[in-house]
Amino acid sequence: MNRIVGLTLGFVLMVGHAFAQPWERETDFNFDWKFTLVNDTTLPSTIPLDDSQWRTIRLPHDWSVEHSFSDQWEGATGYLPGGVGVYQKHFKTPDNMQTSSAFVLFDGVYNNATFWLNGVLLGENPYGYSPSHFDLTPHLTSNGQDNVLTVHVDHSRYVDSRWYTGSGIYRNVKLVTVNKLHIPIWGTFVTTPDVSSESARVHIAVDVRNQYSNEQSFSLHTNIEDATGNIVATHKQTVNVGSQSKSTVKQELVVQQPNLWGIETPNMYRAITSIVQHDEIVDQYTTPFGIRTIDFVVNQGFFLNGKPTFMKGVSLHHDGGLVGAAVPKGVWKRRLQLLKDAGVNAIRTAHNPYSQEFLDLCDEMGILVQNEFFDEFDYPKDKRLNKNDRHDDYISRGYDQHFQEWGKSDLTRTMLRDRNHPSVVQWSIGNEIEWTYLNYRYVTGYWDPEKPELDNDNFWGGLPKFSPEELKKRYDESAKGKYKLHETAEKLAKWTRELDTSRPVTTNMIIPQVSLVTGYADAVDISGFSYRNITIPWAQTHFPDKHITINENPGLWSDWKQVLDHPGVFSIFMWTGIDYMGERHNKWPEKSGWGDMLDLAGFKKQGWNYFKSIWVNKPHLSLGTLPLKGSGFTVDEMSGLALPIQKDPNGWGGSFKWRDSNTHWNYKKGESVLVEVASNHATVELFLNGRSLGLRSLSESGNRVMRWVVPYEKGTLTAKAGFDGQEQEVHLFSAGKPSAISLTADKEQLVADAYDVAHLMVQLIDNNGRAVKTEDVHVTFDIDGQATLLGVDNGAADNIQDFQASSLTTSDGRALAIIQSTKIKGVVTVTAKADGFADQTVVLNMR
Repeated sequence: MNRIVGLTLGFVLMVGHAFAQPWERETDFNFDWKFTLVNDTTLPSTIPLDDSQWRTIRLPHDWSVEHSFSDQWEGATGYLPGGVGVYQKHFKTPDNMQTSSAFVLFDGVYNNATFWLNGVLLGENPYGYSPSHFDLTPHLTSNGQDNVLTVHVDHSRYVDSRWYTGSGIYRNVKLVTVNKLHIPIWGTFVTTPDVSSESARVHIAVDVRNQYSNEQSFSLHTNIEDATGNIVATHKQTVNVGSQSKSTVKQELVVQQPNLWGIETPNMYRAITSIVQHDEIVDQYTTPFGIRTIDFVVNQGFFLNGKPTFMKGVSLHHDGGLVGAAVPKGVWKRRLQLLKDAGVNAIRTAHNPYSQEFLDLCDEMGILVQNEFFDEFDYPKDKRLNKNDRHDDYISRGYDQHFQEWGKSDLTRTMLRDRNHPSVVQWSIGNEIEWTYLNYRYVTGYWDPEKPELDNDNFWGGLPKFSPEELKKRYDESAKGKYKLHETAEKLAKWTRELDTSRPVTTNMIIPQVSLVTGYADAVDISGFSYRNITIPWAQTHFPDKHITINENPGLWSDWKQVLDHPGVFSIFMWTGIDYMGERHNKWPEKSGWGDMLDLAGFKKQGWNYFKSIWVNKPHLSLGTLPLKGSGFTVDEMSGLALPIQKDPNGWGGSFKWRDSNTHWNYKKGESVLVEVASNHATVELFLNGRSLGLRSLSESGNRVMRWVVPYEKGTLTAKAGFDGQEQEVHLFSAGKPSAISLTADKEQLVADAYDVAHLMVQLIDNNGRAVKTEDVHVTFDIDGQATLLGVDNGAADNIQDFQASSLTTSDGRALAIIQSTKIKGVVTVTAKADGFADQTVVLNMR
């Protein structure tokens, strides 16, 4: 994890000695910032700026999500604006600077950020997803006056991605104060090269920097602690580091009877490394890590701790709905737990590095991570239309303009931060990059160079037209640009392996039949296919030595069947696990979508049930309904069976795909309703008001969704399944008119740390307490007490009500509010109000 963990004053037992800890290494730097938006992109000439009239805010902060949705903005990034903002932080110089150094660590600033301290330029970081840090020491005040840290953020190119990015200092900031003899930020690397049930050999590479003018001699101590704080291994050695230099010290420790990190048992350890001089700790660095083995074997698959393991994965974007890109840890925790409850065990960070906090959660919860670096290399994608760039306006200029200069630095800083996370099991260098090298498309024979956007022969549903030899010949003869994809990929893979060889390098291939013959696939260890599952048998036949799996897919049983049917294919990462803002060019008022399992508010969609029925080895039965008209199905008059109206030309499921169907039984009398059942039972019987409507077989149901066409009749719809003594049944009831609102919270108490969050859910209910999902109401949330309302949402893709508000109209009769604690302890009362209904309250304790 390469995580810097702050010390507390006191004493620590280290190899039999008590050493004093002189200071806190890390300080939370998120509070008491000043912020303003400015009208132009010109960097300020006089710094610091007068911020007396600016807003006081706390980080993480995303200014875009504070605005109203508007069709004057671009749907590619969710109909919210970008702009230019300036942040300033006033702070005192830390004590003991004669023997200390101070650094500021930003986990992410979106984007094109420039940093100053007391008017002195520290540096810049154009990429919005990579962490960065700067040495403040030479520029700190020594006369008792405040220091001023200034950050200029230029997100005027607000359509620089195909999804919502957010704007501002949207991740955590830390002040790191260390002795001039210290372990630098991200200065450790822990690997476990030999692991068995009896013991684990732990290798630790520790960087030590000496900023003194003379050589320093010291003892380097490392203790490994288990989750309960017991010391399970120790190491001590004497080290000398020359003046103004850095050395890497390698240590090996052995942990007996290790508790392995895994999906079901995410056991963590801590390596606590101390620099000791004269029986005093001058620096201490804590590295959380896990002991585990990962192996990827061609034609066999993925092995975690020696056991064959399928990656039941989803791709995610980094926004968290109403909080935008500044996502509190508790919001991610709720969402990840819901995904895990449905069987998800792997996340692909589409298409950029996530926050350290997100990876911390994956470590703690036992979720595998494919850590992806870039969506663009040498050439730009079209942010509105995807594929190659067809717009050249200022607002859509993106990372390709920085890649040549910054690519290695961004990749390096990300890996140094992330490479100790046991959850990270793959490095992905890029996503669907072939689109931006046009000759890859033409080589397939599916696209005409005269009409490059027109796929005349259905590439998506078609097999490769040519043999590998003919594809290679066509590629060699094709016109190429300044940059060649395989050469760039080789460079990226080389940089990755220079920092870590314990994990494989992968990439997400959208035109794999060409990538396999050009050297692009040769640059990586694992070829991850994107929507080209139909090509897997062809690829495995012609390239038996290549490890091929699925890195992106629509999300169907047929996708998962590729994993089960083809040796070596070990993963899917469906698009996507959760709704996200963006990729909605010219689709106003739709601002979000694509999620299969959770909507933008984190409410379950029917895809959650569908994948749970496939991925969780427990009996599952769930009901969904939608009007037959517009469903993509019709009814066969002879058999009464639901039949798809047209075949899916792409092999993506078409009508057979589980949609976001309704979870209610309220329609017009006699209306034809398509009833869909997701289950892992072999057969299911459907009943309406106690009358059997027949059975359906799982094996004969397209993509494992059993369907009936039912004329609506008020009452109870029931699905039954299971053997004698193991019966299971689920119901949908016709709800009456709404008579009340229900208000619930996902927790009863919060930590008074100004970070902890609670989710408040409102649902319309009838006299029987049944959810009413066909009517809506305007709801207002009032807060009495010391808590912050972060915003409201109803989860609907076309909801364009302000997020940062205290009221909204529900969708499906429900709504969400998120509140966050302050640092003040006490009682907070949240009240939900709606005209015509009694107020509802919940009480939360802030402790």
